Amino acid sequence: MRITVNRLPNRFYPDYKRVIIRFHDLGEERIRDLMLKVIEMDEVIASQTLMQTLREFSKRHRNLTRKFKHHYREALKIVGDTIPGINEISEDKKLLIGAYFSNEYAISSAAFFNPSIVESPDQTWLEEGSKRLIISFRATGEGHISSIVFHTGVIDKNGNLSFEQAGNYVDEPEVVKRHIYDKAMIETKLREMGVKGEIVRSVMQPLKKEFIYGELLGSALEVLAQPSLSEEERRAVDHIVWLADSHYRIEFSLDTHISERVIFPISYTERRGIEDARFVRFTDDDGKVTYYATYTAYDGYTILPKMIVTEDFTSFEVKPLHGRGAQNKNLALFPRKIAGRYAMLSRIDGINSYIGFSDNINIWQEPVRILEPKYPWEFIQTGNCGAPIETSEGWLVITHGVGPVRQYCLGATLLDLYDPTKVIGHLKEPLLAPNEEEREGYVPNVVYSCGSILHNNQLIVPYGLSDT
Repeated sequence: MRITVNRLPNRFYPDYKRVIIRFHDLGEERIRDLMLKVIEMDEVIASQTLMQTLREFSKRHRNLTRKFKHHYREALKIVGDTIPGINEISEDKKLLIGAYFSNEYAISSAAFFNPSIVESPDQTWLEEGSKRLIISFRATGEGHISSIVFHTGVIDKNGNLSFEQAGNYVDEPEVVKRHIYDKAMIETKLREMGVKGEIVRSVMQPLKKEFIYGELLGSALEVLAQPSLSEEERRAVDHIVWLADSHYRIEFSLDTHISERVIFPISYTERRGIEDARFVRFTDDDGKVTYYATYTAYDGYTILPKMIVTEDFTSFEVKPLHGRGAQNKNLALFPRKIAGRYAMLSRIDGINSYIGFSDNINIWQEPVRILEPKYPWEFIQTGNCGAPIETSEGWLVITHGVGPVRQYCLGATLLDLYDPTKVIGHLKEPLLAPNEEEREGYVPNVVYSCGSILHNNQLIVPYGLSDT
């Protein structure tokens, strides 16, 4: 059977004009010196400097003074309230101090790639046969730090795609620490991370079976106050706090367009990037729809598989995944339960494809190998390119394979609908390989996707070009 692949003209490119404003940490000594300089400024000059700054940057950011005020508070946390006169300064000087501890970051100046695609929760005001879509991208900026951004579009009954223009601003969410932690789950994850010993017991023992972030932080600070702790023990306590930090909830303002929302690294475990989010529209047994995304958190040294949960793409909950089946990269959740259990693809050994089943969406054990690199185009490794797609013939999985000269190609696998541990078919040749134009980029010879959809019997596969 011949497979026809049509490359559509729709393209997205890195855009250095899309910027967010971030806290600029200069270190305690320089923060203190700079605060003193502003405190000593003439009030008129301070106000004029602030007004000039607002004139230059307010067109580029929504609620800029609120961000300056937040950065002022962040700087104050670092130095405390020991600076003479800090509590008596004017509102203008507080905002000016916040401006000095701010910097712009171009979220997609380096690369814009590895998209996934899902049906939007908003399907109003559409022509018959059309669907509104949400496409997520991995945006990479200065220092090669990755974040998640979104675009929206519509696909009509004939498969024609059109995309909305992105909003004028880029906004980060408010971070809310409301998570209730499960003591046993945290202890299990710490063991998986190799963090163990008496020091872990010292931090965890005072806590109840369920606890909040502040209770854990209080216990950790109490242990850190002990002068006899070794450097290794202090690092272990830091790891406990970092793991807790990896659970968080974020909320965007309702008056932001989805294209203006960026999920930028927040916790320590992902400070160097949020990589390759695979979104899926999940329908539970009772018909409730929830959107999940698995992604790789990267701290510059190690990775941590994590999951995003949302119903509306306005509020998101973020948490780590646990268990032997949630190791390494390449996790992709099935869009519904199978025989009453969650199912997820993985690549725990970095080479072969696995599947796991679980009663708890956050804990994955005993993965089963289902696919090994079989053909020359995928001899180095194989993996999924997003959530499986349900068809009448079985679960369609878009795959990727790595071959000679580290060339990444896309393939396809069909799994049994009722027992997806069984492979029905696997393409002998790539579904899509980089052409002469697509092979050039930051990482040459790569086509890659993090999710596809089926629309009117047409497979729509958004893909990234050479990590560019």
